[in-house]
Amino acid sequence: MTHVIKNDEEAVEVARALARGFAEGAARRDAERILPVTELAELSGSGLLGITVPAAHGGAGVRTATLGAVIRELSAADASIGQIPQNHFWYVDAIRENGTPEQQEFFYREVLAGRRLGNAAVDARGPDGAREHARLRPHNGGFLISGRKIYSTGALFAHWIPVVALDGEDLHHIAFVPRDTRGLTVVDDWDGMGQRTTASGTVLLKDVFVPAGRVMPGVVNEVSTFRSFGLLIHAAIDTGIAEGALAEAAAFLRGYTKGGWPGREAARVVEDPVVVQRFGELAVLTRAARALLESAGNTVDEARAAIAAAGDDAEEAARWAGEAAVAMAAARAQADRAANRVTSEWYELAGASAAPRSLNLDRHWRNARTHTIHDPRRLKVHDVGDFHLNGIAPRSNPR
Repeated sequence: MTHVIKNDEEAVEVARALARGFAEGAARRDAERILPVTELAELSGSGLLGITVPAAHGGAGVRTATLGAVIRELSAADASIGQIPQNHFWYVDAIRENGTPEQQEFFYREVLAGRRLGNAAVDARGPDGAREHARLRPHNGGFLISGRKIYSTGALFAHWIPVVALDGEDLHHIAFVPRDTRGLTVVDDWDGMGQRTTASGTVLLKDVFVPAGRVMPGVVNEVSTFRSFGLLIHAAIDTGIAEGALAEAAAFLRGYTKGGWPGREAARVVEDPVVVQRFGELAVLTRAARALLESAGNTVDEARAAIAAAGDDAEEAARWAGEAAVAMAAARAQADRAANRVTSEWYELAGASAAPRSLNLDRHWRNARTHTIHDPRRLKVHDVGDFHLNGIAPRSNPR
């Protein structure tokens, strides 16, 4: 039986308990590319995948900042496990935004039962470099879908795979397809240098039939917090990577007894003032990322409530959506910087003793470098700068 989590506090406690177990085998899973099948079954059974289901439908309806804390805890233990449910929560939020009452009732029940939602959103490129979009074609009261999707994180482990496809008028839709549907194939061909066990491979669709009741619009409200909500999960993954690397670096340095540099000898490395200073700088980066993540989560919730209260006041709704988008861009930029600097620069304090492959400490850097390039930091910094300099907020829900 899948546990049903009741509140925010329980969600964080459960995440921390799971994270302790997930951390124990993280280095080996990465080194040998052992997919976390058992760990994901534990994640489903824990009830964490249902924490964003609204209370009216039997879920905990946790704060957005709480979801960020949960993803951060999981990612600090194993960044791949932290990323795998990213799209699960994204599509649960899409159901809240765009689903019919019948779709909400059905899929919320599925999620609370521990069913995992995967992802088939990004279309593969053709020989000319252009995206070859998956298409919905009307058929027998439903639709047929054909296409090839890449970066399909979560699909290999999913019970349902949401597929983004265009209709005849080039409007986005999301089709929810059971993992074992005829014509759908998940290929485990992800070979990234980092996030190695996310299985972010390829989904192939050949005339896959989807009933009309399992298809919903991809965008209903142009002004919303939907995109900001999704970016929060990315920021939480990167913040977790930084925290996990910082904790493992501290453990390594505490056990390192070699003296400091000539003229700065110390009984232990952690007593060298230069080491303490440099490590403190990395800790400040990480703590700032965590603070901005929580603040952005709170802003998303405030904006969501304000947009609902704004009614027909489009200007007020857009203002709040912009506030959420900017807060999230700042959190994303800081998490990127913290993850990449912590996972790289701490080696300067440890020396070559931290480099052996047997320790696999470089997995943190590989994970950070791989995940952060999904959404370049320069774009988020530009968004923040454009808002504060020119008063131009990023689009809250671009097509």
